[in-house]
Parts: sequence; C-alpha cells; structure tokens
Amino acid sequence: MQIFLIILGILAIISILMYNSLIGKKNQVDNIFAGVDTVLKKRYDLIPNLVASVERYMEHEKGILENVTALRAQAMKPNLSDDQKIALDTKLSAALGAITVAIENYPELKANENVMHLQRSLSEIEEQISAARRAYNQAVTDLNNAIEMFPTNLIAGWMNLQRRAVFEITIAERQNVNVHELFNR
Repeated sequence: MQIFLIILGILAIISILMYNSLIGKKNQVDNIFAGVDTVLKKRYDLIPNLVASVERYMEHEKGILENVTALRAQAMKPNLSDDQKIALDTKLSAALGAITVAIENYPELKANENVMHLQRSLSEIEEQISAARRAYNQAVTDLNNAIEMFPTNLIAGWMNLQRRAVFEITIAERQNVNVHELFNR
C-alpha cells in the first residue's frame, strides 16, 4: 500500500510539473504576442503620417497608398484573432515594402526630411517587429512541441490547448520586388 501511495504521489508531482510547464509556455506565448501587438500598434500609428507625407508626390501610386490605408484600418479593428493579426501583418508588410520601393522613384520625395524621418522610424519599427516575431515564433514552437510530444500531449489534450500559428513569410514575399511591374500598374 505504501509503494502504491509513493507511485501515486510521484505521478501526481509529474502531472503537476507538466501542467505548470504548459501553462508557463502558453503564458509566454501570450506575453510575447502582446509585445508584437505593441510594436504593430506603433507601426499602425506611423502609417497615416507616412501616407499623408507621400501622397501628394505619388499620384501614380495612389492604389498602393489606398491599400496600405485599408489594411491599417482592418488591422485596427477590435477583437481580431491572433491568426487574423498575423495574416494582416503579412499583407501590410508587403504593402509598406511597395511604398518604400516607390519612394525611390521620386527624388524630391526621397530627399524630403519629413519622409526621411518617417522612413527611419518605419525601419526601426520593422526591426523591432522582426525581433518580436522571432521571439514569438520561438515561444510558439516551444508550446507546439509541448502540445504534440508525449507525455505532455496528454495533459495538453486534457487542457484543450491548441497549436498556435507562427509568423511566416509567404512565397510572394520571398521573391524580389519587380519594380518595373510595380510602376506599370
């Protein structure tokens, strides 16, 4: 009877440790995603200033600016899921890249001090977003491993924990921007 109680106690301690480990990993993912959200909010706040600064110069690229503005509006909506935020971030990153490329074609705009400041700010924010994405992806990978690996998968199933999505680069983003095509729209 005493051996049975010892084994039961050991199993209970192991279960508690696995449960606490999963809760810690889940909270780490939530915490890091909140950090990603904060940096994305900084980017969303910068976008209206960038668009306002470049739109009078970039009449031919009006579609790019409208796309960025529309994506920003979508991203600012409340109650978006993490997956929706990740998808919108991917689209917005591509659209902002198109603006950066378009600015290169306007020497007056490129030399404008306000635009240069906005571009530097955007570049800094993009670096912060990149670092936050890496941290988030690592935390999600740790959580997903724990959810799928034995024996923590048993506790994760009982806790109803689901795999989380990571920030991924789409196939289109992996290709170089075709500047010629961009300006002939």
